Amino acid sequence: MSMPRAHEILLVDDSPADAALVQEALARSPHQSRLTCLTDGEQAVAYLRDRSNNALPPELLILDLNLAKKDGRAVLADVKADPQLRQIPVVVFSTSQSARDIASSYELGANCYVCKPGNLQGFFQAVRLIEEFWFGCASLPYGGQ
Repeated sequence: MSMPRAHEILLVDDSPADAALVQEALARSPHQSRLTCLTDGEQAVAYLRDRSNNALPPELLILDLNLAKKDGRAVLADVKADPQLRQIPVVVFSTSQSARDIASSYELGANCYVCKPGNLQGFFQAVRLIEEFWFGCASLPYGGQ
C-alpha cells in the first residue's frame, strides 16, 4: 500500500512569526501537508504561474491581505482571473476584522475569510480547522479528498 500523498499548501504571509505558527499547527495535524511559505504578493503570483516543473498547483492557498509589493487583494484578483489558477481554494487569513475587507475578499473570489485570532490557542485551532475543512471534508479539484 502506498503512502498517502502530502497535500500542497501555499501560505503567503509577511509575518515570519505567523508563518512559523501555521507550520507548527500543521505539523501536529493528522493530515499530511507540505507547506510552502512566501512573504510577498509578487513572489506568490510568480510561484503560482511557474509551471516549468509540471507540478500541480497547490491544493490550498492561505493568503494574508497586507503584503509587500503586491497586496493580498491583488493576489486574490490575479488568481481568480487566471483560468489555470482560479480553481485553487483561497482562504484569506488576516488580522483584519473590517467588514469592508471581508466583503471585498469575497467579491474578489475568496473561498473563505478567517480572522487571525489574537491568542496562540485560538490561532492553532483556526489553522487546524481550515486544514480539516479543506482536506477532511471538502472535495478538491487537484486530487484532494
